[in-house]
Amino acid sequence: MKLAFSTLGVPGLPLPQVIALATANGYHGVELRAHPEEPVHLDVTKRRRAEVVREFADGGVEIVGLAGYAQVAAPGTDGPVLDELRRLLELAGELGAPFVRVFPGAGPEQRGEEADAAAARRLAAAAEQAAGLGVRILLETHDSHRAGAAAARVVARVGRPEVGVLWDVLHTWLAGETPTVTHAALAPHLGYVQVKDVASAADTTPLALGAGVLPLAGCLDTLSRAGWDGWLCWEYEKRWYEEAAPLPGLLGEGRTYLEELSEESLDAAG
Repeated sequence: MKLAFSTLGVPGLPLPQVIALATANGYHGVELRAHPEEPVHLDVTKRRRAEVVREFADGGVEIVGLAGYAQVAAPGTDGPVLDELRRLLELAGELGAPFVRVFPGAGPEQRGEEADAAAARRLAAAAEQAAGLGVRILLETHDSHRAGAAAARVVARVGRPEVGVLWDVLHTWLAGETPTVTHAALAPHLGYVQVKDVASAADTTPLALGAGVLPLAGCLDTLSRAGWDGWLCWEYEKRWYEEAAPLPGLLGEGRTYLEELSEESLDAAG
């Protein structure tokens, strides 16, 4: 498995420093939060996009994907959602990022079928552009579709290889799924996995990996037994929790923890 971290954990940090953190701590890639608060966002110029590509290439670090904020099941008309998806895909294509993250975002007034239909329709509409750019759109297990079964239901309805699922281990755990149940639902659609740790369902302040209650060992064991060799991305939500410890000081131990879990899982898988 390849290791990455999200820039959500280092809000606003200039990219040269992000790349330096990755190389210093043994991470192979970085997930870029695509937001106006960050160095990479939808309105960044073409010249700057080319510079970002060179910076990552020179640093020997991969851009795992763009963490976008399009909500594909949100109420309302399709136009604004599809426009945001189009711009995210264009940015990912120019940066050479293989994945774009989107959220479900269904409103409380929407029935399950209505939300599923809206999300599937919009994802299908964007799939052709994604195919042409060599980018895969990943619906994150989050908010209205936090369970693996719910996200997989939408993606299976689309039926396009350019549309898959991003497994956020916190949200599937909050949905009551075990790693084996989640993986069984997501395996045909899995893009990559976001790992993290928290103290409890009531206190989701980010913690160092292994310091909380999330079933990270079970997750890696399930992935190893399936022979999965994709990205594990540490999404440390520092942006939303100012009181959380700074991520840079945790990255080295986090990498070691994931490597040890991976080795133990491989040994157990036999």
